Amino acid sequence: MRLFLSLALCSVTALADSIIESSSFGYNQRISPNVDNIPGWHLVGEGHRPQILSDKVILTPLYPGNTRGSIWADATVSEPEWIAELHFRAGGPERPGGNLQLWYVKDGESQIGATSIYTVGKFDGLALAIDTHGGRGGSVRGFLNDGSTEYKSHNSIDSLAFGHCDYAYRNLGRPSVIRLKQTPSQFEVTVDDKPCFQTDKVILPAGYKFGISAATPDMPDSFEIFKFIVKSITSTHKAPPVQQARDDQQPTNDQGSNDRPTPDDKTSDSHFADIRSRLQTINTGSNSILREIMSLNKDAKDNYRELLQKVVTKDQLASLDSRLQRIEQALQTVQRDLEGKDYRDRFNQLHETLRSSHARLSENLQSSIYHTITSSAPRMGFFIFLVISFQILLAGLYVGYKRRRAALPKKFL
Repeated sequence: MRLFLSLALCSVTALADSIIESSSFGYNQRISPNVDNIPGWHLVGEGHRPQILSDKVILTPLYPGNTRGSIWADATVSEPEWIAELHFRAGGPERPGGNLQLWYVKDGESQIGATSIYTVGKFDGLALAIDTHGGRGGSVRGFLNDGSTEYKSHNSIDSLAFGHCDYAYRNLGRPSVIRLKQTPSQFEVTVDDKPCFQTDKVILPAGYKFGISAATPDMPDSFEIFKFIVKSITSTHKAPPVQQARDDQQPTNDQGSNDRPTPDDKTSDSHFADIRSRLQTINTGSNSILREIMSLNKDAKDNYRELLQKVVTKDQLASLDSRLQRIEQALQTVQRDLEGKDYRDRFNQLHETLRSSHARLSENLQSSIYHTITSSAPRMGFFIFLVISFQILLAGLYVGYKRRRAALPKKFL
């Protein structure tokens, strides 16, 4: 007996009908018809702009570090029951760094933007954080806020999580799938089709928007988003009943079955897709490094020109050298002159000069004092005192000079 109805085609049709296209991207094997934007979504970046490729969005690149990126849906989710699937991949150096958040919040783009769960202020809704905080190899944690708690000033962010599970998400070489399911009776989170955490105390309201943000430190991680799909649970269709062929019925032509992909072909395609995405990541990083090298080359050229302007020319250097030679010759001449003369004659000349200066000064002072006394008789006592004091001062200076001269070293021929 052989089944010959196209059951898989019906299932694909039912899945396509359930997708909420205004809150999804990447479900048609292509992120966007162009590399400038994603229809129905808005990109935000700090330190760089998130890059759109044919099959993914790079929120934070491998180079440089200290960057942020986010993408926010323009439309709200009106369905009360939904399933959200995030296909992402994270990779970077051996030392872990960075975080990824999936938001379902009110006014997310204006209040949250490209912040993380550690730098966001007050928000209203859900935040699902994926990082290596706390020394773990990786974890997925859920946070709720009604707009009254400011997270960035809270002492312990870990205590605010209502659910979590450990998940080593870095450098897996393949996309990871995180699925959120909201029903009137339960909120559930699964990672790679494995239960992470669930609760019956959380009911998220309709009318909120989805958003994804990523942030990296100096040692960055590259966070890549391959697809984000939001499906309405109530919009699925039932498949038609299975029809069976009679045993005596002539079998249908299966020549086209040889063209169907085998499991090995699917695995090979998956490996090729992974290799292609890695090559695109390497290409992106290489372009960033090339731009940085070009910028450094330009700075080096500017510095070289500035240095050439400050360096002296050959003529200026020759002129400076000739000046130094003349100064050196003059110093040598002075040194030879001093070596060939006796300092005693110079001291005797200085002594005679001081004695003659003292004699002339005394004569001039006496005449000045006499004139002052004759012109100002009432102040005679003051001038007499002044004359005596000055004479004593001169005598003291002379005695000091004689003692100093006597203390000088003697030079014998």
